[in-house]
Amino acid sequence: MQYEELMKKCITLARQAEGNTSPNPLVGCVILDKNGKEISTGFHKKYGENHAERDALLKLKNGEEKDGTLIVNLEPCSHFGKTPPCADLIIERGLKKVVIGMRDVNPIVAGNGIKKLQAAGIEVIENILEDECKKLNEVFIKNMQEHKTFIAIKTATTLDGKIATSNGSSKWITSEQARNEVKNIRNRYDAIMTTSSTIIADNPTMEHRKKIILDRELKTDLDAKIYQSGEIYLFYAENKRPPIHQNIKFIPTPIKDEKLNLDFILKKLYDLKIYSVLIESGGVFNGTALEFADKIYHFIAPKITSDNTSRSCFNSRQINDINNSYNFHITQINRFGEDILLTYYPIAK
Repeated sequence: MQYEELMKKCITLARQAEGNTSPNPLVGCVILDKNGKEISTGFHKKYGENHAERDALLKLKNGEEKDGTLIVNLEPCSHFGKTPPCADLIIERGLKKVVIGMRDVNPIVAGNGIKKLQAAGIEVIENILEDECKKLNEVFIKNMQEHKTFIAIKTATTLDGKIATSNGSSKWITSEQARNEVKNIRNRYDAIMTTSSTIIADNPTMEHRKKIILDRELKTDLDAKIYQSGEIYLFYAENKRPPIHQNIKFIPTPIKDEKLNLDFILKKLYDLKIYSVLIESGGVFNGTALEFADKIYHFIAPKITSDNTSRSCFNSRQINDINNSYNFHITQINRFGEDILLTYYPIAK
């Protein structure tokens, strides 16, 4: 049997929970009976709730899964966490085959779930659409392997790479369809990050459950829209004295090259259990953050400013050799109205 289409279904199921499972991975599951008929599906809906395999299996009450096949995009867990081991339930329910997209990179699991299944006489088939499964859980993989926060940047530009005119006019570069997609992208990340310059220039709301503000000199108005909702973490120069504000967590930050130390900030975010961040900012900070970026969402509108004083989307350094450019690999192109979205990743040097 070809399992690729069923694995695609697992990935689609898993994506329904984007933004809700952190720090856990996104996982979907499909179950077939012994004749190959699909009888149940499930997915991990929220951190602390049932894993995908348990969600799918607990919907079955009459033993129709016995001698059947379970397809899942990530190796079943073999340890007690917020829930009991999925591998144990699979064995208990009498499945005879398990099809896996990728091995778990969590060192607590890392092949142990497969070993437990095989020891119980269950056939295990691995690496079905492995690349797609890894892409699905790119945040989880970085968290587990590097113990670092996953960093994405979102920008929206004209065809000539501008985010605003010289006087700051920027509303709106992209269409309503593109801006609605930005809201969907935000929901995938634990937090969004911006700077005092963006807040002062645009007074954005940036609706999200967690917001990271970089305000070295503490010059933003705490009555600005962005401070009116969500859990706020504000990083500021450690030699400043922050005001008292009930809804803001102020974090003193060392200075490096006359800027807030971004290395310190990103390490602090991981310590705060913020495992993924979407940066939405101006060209200077976007350019600075490129060094740390894992992924870029680049919306492009079919407009040209034809103005060399307009503001660029990545603008933090000067180079004299084109070979010193940052290099990226475009993996996806989508269209929203007349706008396009390029999704690209840095090419490792």
